Amino acid sequence: MNESMKSELYQSIQYIAQSYLSSYESVSDQRAVTIADKETIKKLRNIGFPKTGRPLKSVIDEMIEEVYANQAIMQHPRFFAFVPSPATPVSWLADVLTYSYNPHAGSWLQSSSASCIEQEVIQWLCQQAGYPDSAGGLFVSGGSMSNLTALITARNVKLTENEYADGIAYLSGQTHSCVTRNLRIMGLRSEQIRNISTDDEYRMNVTQLEQEIIKDIKKGKKPFVVVATAGTTNTGSVDPLHDIADLCEKYDLWMHVDGAYGGSVLISPKYKHLLDGINRADSITWDAHKWLFQTYGCSMILMKEERHLINCFSTHPEYLKDAVTENDQRNYWDWGPELTRPARSLKLWFTIQALGTEKLSQMVEHGIQLAEWAESEIKKYPEWEIITPAQLAIVNFRYASYHFDEHELELINAKISQKMIEDGFACVLTTKLNGKTVLRICAIHPDATEADMRNTIHLLNHYANETGSEYKKQNISKK
Repeated sequence: MNESMKSELYQSIQYIAQSYLSSYESVSDQRAVTIADKETIKKLRNIGFPKTGRPLKSVIDEMIEEVYANQAIMQHPRFFAFVPSPATPVSWLADVLTYSYNPHAGSWLQSSSASCIEQEVIQWLCQQAGYPDSAGGLFVSGGSMSNLTALITARNVKLTENEYADGIAYLSGQTHSCVTRNLRIMGLRSEQIRNISTDDEYRMNVTQLEQEIIKDIKKGKKPFVVVATAGTTNTGSVDPLHDIADLCEKYDLWMHVDGAYGGSVLISPKYKHLLDGINRADSITWDAHKWLFQTYGCSMILMKEERHLINCFSTHPEYLKDAVTENDQRNYWDWGPELTRPARSLKLWFTIQALGTEKLSQMVEHGIQLAEWAESEIKKYPEWEIITPAQLAIVNFRYASYHFDEHELELINAKISQKMIEDGFACVLTTKLNGKTVLRICAIHPDATEADMRNTIHLLNHYANETGSEYKKQNISKK
């Protein structure tokens, strides 16, 4: 690298850092969602691929102005859709640092210190979950890969290869969609997947679960896994973990808990009791890029018995024979599906070192308070109803004026969300609960304020009244 190129790189790095920090500091003043217009898309398609390289600053500016400017800002304090990803600048900095040095976290030989840190972080997370010393796990890209790793391991432990075709998995209607997709990837047919109903609180119906298990056993099938959820995406509900664990022990099934979202309350002394019983699960999914404020992708799969991962995924090809380990050293490519692995654990470790566990816990607890503020504000408006109360930072509600029938309310609630997105003040999307279109808020940003919550509800009510008036006029004109 010549001196000119070095100088250009140094300047570019400084320029990028300044741009990011400026954007982060002013994020509350930005639109929560910006969708690229036709002209921008046309411009991007026409850029092409030059034979001769362009100046770095020109390319960087293009990325900032045309690419990063047109997105849903998941770290916006008022981005309340899906499960937001309010990544801290500390995590961003750790990402920049780690990807600068680009360690390969597959083997001890390639990244001994990074592998050591991954071990330490996993052990700390296992302790938060109440797991024994025999527990372990690894970092993967996201909840989908974490759940897939757990399900593959469950089948490997509970079934022989000859029993795969008869294996049965149990989940609920509120289980994340990636679980069904993962089971299909594994080769399970639709008739091997049981969808268990939920109760009034959207928790798995344990009575029906046992009935289905008994039926399948009588048919000669091989039940092997129950997927419980700690913090469903729709409502933040937590399945009855102790009851499910009792059934899994009774019928010798693997219990997996998808805590991709809700698992983070385990670091809160104040709220970890909400996940009581999770320590009885054989495996747990937990996403750090959700409620632990990390950049994508940073997920963990925890196993009560770490040996199950090694037994399931370990291979020993000749070209890896020199990367052997001793004692407590880890070759993490033997622990999961990935051979090539970025060092995902480093940014979470870095964040904990910089902020401390107490601060991180307070950030999680703040999210629960945000949803409670939103709920209290909704209750001020008589034409609105709470569908599910605030739990694990999620609240569902809808405009339910008696002036409109159910079909009209469906359309009005969808329109309210659309108007809010067009406004850009906040992002609040809809979901379906009991066949009804409802508005949903998931609020976990540590910088979001009580005013953010109350002003968002106030604006939603404004759009409800506005949309309601439009529908009343339409009805009058039809008459």
